Amino acid sequence: MADKAVKQRYAVIGAGWAGCAAAMELARAGHAVSVFEAARTLGGRARRVERESTVLDNGQHILLGAYTETLRLIKLAGQDPDELILTLPLQMRYPAGSGGMDFIAPRLPAPLHLVWALLRAQGLLRADKLALMRFSTAMRTMGWQLYNDCSVSELLQRFDQTERLNRLMWHPLCLAALNTPPERASARVFLNVLRDSLGASRRRASDMLIPKADLSALLPDAASRYVVQHGGTVRTGAKITALQALPDGRWGLDDGVDDGESFDGVIVATSSVQATSLLQGLHDARLADAIERMQAFTPEAISTCYLQYDVSVRLDLPFYALVDVPEQQHWGQFVFDRGQLDSNQAGLLAVVISASGYAAEQGHGALAQAIAAQLAQVLQRPALAQPLWTQLITEKRATFACTPDLARPGNASGVPGLLLAGDYTANDDRTQDYPATIEAAVRSGVAAAKAITTGKVAK
Repeated sequence: MADKAVKQRYAVIGAGWAGCAAAMELARAGHAVSVFEAARTLGGRARRVERESTVLDNGQHILLGAYTETLRLIKLAGQDPDELILTLPLQMRYPAGSGGMDFIAPRLPAPLHLVWALLRAQGLLRADKLALMRFSTAMRTMGWQLYNDCSVSELLQRFDQTERLNRLMWHPLCLAALNTPPERASARVFLNVLRDSLGASRRRASDMLIPKADLSALLPDAASRYVVQHGGTVRTGAKITALQALPDGRWGLDDGVDDGESFDGVIVATSSVQATSLLQGLHDARLADAIERMQAFTPEAISTCYLQYDVSVRLDLPFYALVDVPEQQHWGQFVFDRGQLDSNQAGLLAVVISASGYAAEQGHGALAQAIAAQLAQVLQRPALAQPLWTQLITEKRATFACTPDLARPGNASGVPGLLLAGDYTANDDRTQDYPATIEAAVRSGVAAAKAITTGKVAK
């Protein structure tokens, strides 16, 4: 714990996963923390929502065993990951007869688990398996690093990956991890994810983790309790509209309540759009670079379609990969059986569409109907074409387009005592950059908290 003589007062704006991580780290260090969240529900772009009298998430997520900081904070908040998360070995399994493949890694030491999975994989030709082995070997030799960035499609072409392997493995993984189509996605960032999962020395790093609890309950709600237990405050429905740099070097916040509060430092853990607005309001030339980088982001959408069936409906597996063929109105990329995660959601399926901008243009009703028809066909269960109800949730600004050599701001805003935190920020070592994921948000929040208390911030 920090020495009480140097206890500081910090404000965290935004209680998404980055803000929650920053607040927890500051509270753990013994500082006084005040968290301000505009919404009534904690979690930002990974949060609980209620639809059709059912508790859902604003998007179905898969975490990885490599998400070490996320798992650490879940435990620090007093949560038991084994109770809240379903842990599965690395897999890419398509419904039988759908033209996909069946790839599942056994619980063997790394990298033997991947070798065994590849040897036993069904639906891949010998040429596909050899191509995957060549790629994996080459990336390990390169340390999973690219010094000259390019698109994921260019990288795969350079290493002669087969069309079938691209369609059934690399492209779905790229969309799921970066939420950016392979032809526009950063190969460097993609390799960072593969390095920490497929290429990790720990087999568990490649595990796929599916939350059984809603996303707000998984960490944000527990983080709020942790902060309050450590003497901090968490205010929901509190939208910060402006920052004030005070003459004494401290900071004031404008939330419509004139309470005279001031803080030794502020961490802005909102979306990049909201952060840009707050920084622009300071009219400080030192913020120009961070603002310019955030304004250059291009948003990417993610859609999740929930389909409720009779409670007797159950898939053979907790989730399947799906072959998306837009020209056939097959938009879904993964389908999850929510009933296998939570018994209260029996018969509820969740279908994910990453980089869903074009799909969402079809309209909610038409897209949900197309997804139900896709499930009925590929799962060979005609009754799935007629769900009891559907709910389509599209986060239009779910992530930024993670393109090659994208200039992302670091935690440093350019002004002392004012830090940025969010899944859009860059690490000081670009070989550590992650795409816009929960783990990226958590890592950024932790880094911002450490930086604001030490004054050591990555440029």
